Amino acid sequence: MESTSGNLKTQWQALKNEQPHLRIRNAAEALGVSEVELLATRCGEDVVRLRPEFANILEGIEQLGKVMALTRNNDVVHERKGVYLNPSLSNPHVGLFVGADIDLRIFFKSWASVYAVTDIVRDKPRHSIQFFAKDGEAVHKIYMTPHSDMTAYESLITKFRQEDQNPGQEVFAWDEEVIEHPDESINTQAFQKGWVELEDTHDFFGLLKKYKVTRTQALRLAPEGNYAVKVDPIAFRKVVTLAAERDTPIMVFVGNKGMIQIHTGPVKRLLDHQEWFNIMDPDFNLHVKEPSLKDVWVVRKPTKDGMVTALECFDAEGKQVVQLFGKRKPGIPELEAWREIIAEVEQQTVLVTPV
Repeated sequence: MESTSGNLKTQWQALKNEQPHLRIRNAAEALGVSEVELLATRCGEDVVRLRPEFANILEGIEQLGKVMALTRNNDVVHERKGVYLNPSLSNPHVGLFVGADIDLRIFFKSWASVYAVTDIVRDKPRHSIQFFAKDGEAVHKIYMTPHSDMTAYESLITKFRQEDQNPGQEVFAWDEEVIEHPDESINTQAFQKGWVELEDTHDFFGLLKKYKVTRTQALRLAPEGNYAVKVDPIAFRKVVTLAAERDTPIMVFVGNKGMIQIHTGPVKRLLDHQEWFNIMDPDFNLHVKEPSLKDVWVVRKPTKDGMVTALECFDAEGKQVVQLFGKRKPGIPELEAWREIIAEVEQQTVLVTPV
């Protein structure tokens, strides 16, 4: 939908008048534009365009103190409060924050723009820094909390403020789709051997690239045994519920084209709201659109520390939307309590493929 920034702003206002609680992501979808195009109509008012010096901006986030990090895709929203510690941002392709609270894997290739945003929520200003991909999709947002240093925030915005504050933002198509080759064209035997001989879970991605298989295809072509077991999507709820009941700390990975955000620790307060299944803890919130979980697998990968077990969840297009592990670190075997939860849920929810 082509539209000048002024026309788009008028259309957005009309939509807000009809649906005052509509979120900007959903408003953009309704208007046929990207989120950043909609946001940029407010540039020069309560939105400030920043220079796209992403690593330098991120280096300064620790000074803001306790903030809330938000990463999402279409079906899962991951919100984690904490301080941005231990950055590793010198690599132009991949960046890291590795802290007990804020744990991120950053893929700069898709990043294109960044804005400082002031929204009014319940009659109070809510400040954030928001990063967007080339196609205008939000890849990461950082929200100030009552514990954040607003002086440091204002200083950061002033430092990276771009001279051009005219409304509007150009976006480009960003196609990351991986072409799935026919199963019979894959060297399945060699791929399976590589899987069985893994020594680190991080090497799995390289294995997929080497044999040119998509992730869901890899699960179909897994080695014999219980390396990949397809389960009913209800398994996600069951695993999270048992982890909460048994106080078993887990790892929750949620990502999009530009970011993976990880929570490590216990989960406690589980709530349902319409089609969303939610974790609502003081420093960690997760919102999962449960009907969108179409393919769910129990996946096991060998490592030097023994087998590592994950629950991997995919949407209807085969995109991974959320992944669960038991809390672990390299050099430490997987939690037995986590294995027991997975084994129990797997037995209850396993899907038997017809011969």
